[in-house]
Amino acid sequence: MAISLRRAVISSRTFSLLLRTTSLHSRDLSLYASSPNLCNSSASRTVPNSPAIDFIRESRRGFAKGRKSKGGDDAITVEVVDIGPSVKATAVSLMEAAIDSLSRELSKLRTGRASSGMLDHIIVETGGVKMPLSRLAVVSVIDSKTLSVTPYDPDALKELESAIVSSPLGLNPKADGNRLIAPIPPLTKEHMQALCKVVTKSSEDVKQSIRRARQKALDAIKKAGSSYPKDDAKRLEKEVEESTKKFIKSAEDMCKAKEKEITAG
Repeated sequence: MAISLRRAVISSRTFSLLLRTTSLHSRDLSLYASSPNLCNSSASRTVPNSPAIDFIRESRRGFAKGRKSKGGDDAITVEVVDIGPSVKATAVSLMEAAIDSLSRELSKLRTGRASSGMLDHIIVETGGVKMPLSRLAVVSVIDSKTLSVTPYDPDALKELESAIVSSPLGLNPKADGNRLIAPIPPLTKEHMQALCKVVTKSSEDVKQSIRRARQKALDAIKKAGSSYPKDDAKRLEKEVEESTKKFIKSAEDMCKAKEKEITAG
């Protein structure tokens, strides 16, 4: 009985000592976790080696790496993208498309001289399918006042004749074997004046298209803002303006040539 009591007393003392040690160890962990000098080698030489302390030390180091010191060399780098080639290429592409459209419109206008391309815009319906005349026949110039239209398929001759007569060109072709002969009638003074007005309107329309392409380019440069160097922006604006002037002059020259062709009869 005495032995049992003695064992019980020893166990109680051992348990109390264990609780006290655990409490001290917890306070040490809390102290070292809150210490700003935890990662300092001179201040941490008394830190006991334990998994808990190692974990806290590594965590503190991780947070320290994430900080940005006031006097550090870390700098924010801004990547400057050269928008110049893209902006200029887009503007030029739109301006070229406007010139191509003008060329097609002018080719539809009949003058007093025969031209193999003056029938290209005519659409012919054959076999229930609509196709450009240039894909169904060969158009050639017999002389300055006469066109020849030879279909690839002789059976399409009637459809070709009907399409040419229905066009606004004012032509009246006649069958000649397996081809059509289309005389080019002289233009009246009134007809010449009307055609010149159409050319003038086409000229203004294409100029507006070219100026819209220029404005889109300038808007893109402005949108880039401070991310694009001012000197480069000014140089790009100047290049866009030069391209605009070049294409506008090209449109004016094309229209003047067409007006001269019309008035020459």
